[in-house]
Amino acid sequence: MRTPKSTNKSILMSWFSRIIALIVFMMSSLFSVEQAMASLAGDLQDGQHVLLMRHADAPGYGDPAGYVLSQCSTQRNLDDYGKKQSRVIGNWLSNQGLQNAQVFSSPWCRCLDTATLLNKGPVKIEPALGSFFDNMSLEKKQTKELEALIKNILSQQSKKPTIFVTHHVNIQAFTGKVVGVGDMVLVKVNKNGEYLSHVMYPSPTP
Repeated sequence: MRTPKSTNKSILMSWFSRIIALIVFMMSSLFSVEQAMASLAGDLQDGQHVLLMRHADAPGYGDPAGYVLSQCSTQRNLDDYGKKQSRVIGNWLSNQGLQNAQVFSSPWCRCLDTATLLNKGPVKIEPALGSFFDNMSLEKKQTKELEALIKNILSQQSKKPTIFVTHHVNIQAFTGKVVGVGDMVLVKVNKNGEYLSHVMYPSPTP
């Protein structure tokens, strides 16, 4: 039995509609990604946003007993993958229009190395970004210190983007967001440096 021509036409129209819908979806998704990328660079110059980043991959959990901040060999550090990941993140940021930035880092070596390998400018050590993983009672105190730091930096009204390289406990305490190694969080703050909202940027894969 032959299929009526009207039925064939309906099937073709259905497939054509699906293809058009798929093309529209893909184009809108691409446009959304491009908008997000453009937004990252623009938002970081509006005096209301900072970028928090967790250090790149450093195998292990916590730090060895008796570690010393001034001695990298006593800490958990970036491996070769983590160093490569840091460079890839730096290149990714450049592609978003972030060639230079004010870069602040936790005193921990894995954060300092990550911040340095981003290649976005001189790195300043900031104790407020230090890990309190070993003493969670410091969470509220250091979060307040981070808010004060952000308020001070943004009050200078510099158009230069601000990047903070820190630890997962610090980012979670400030934003409520759990992040993986190398993940970035664009945070909008109020005039007192307090959290308002955020946008996640997962770490690009090396």
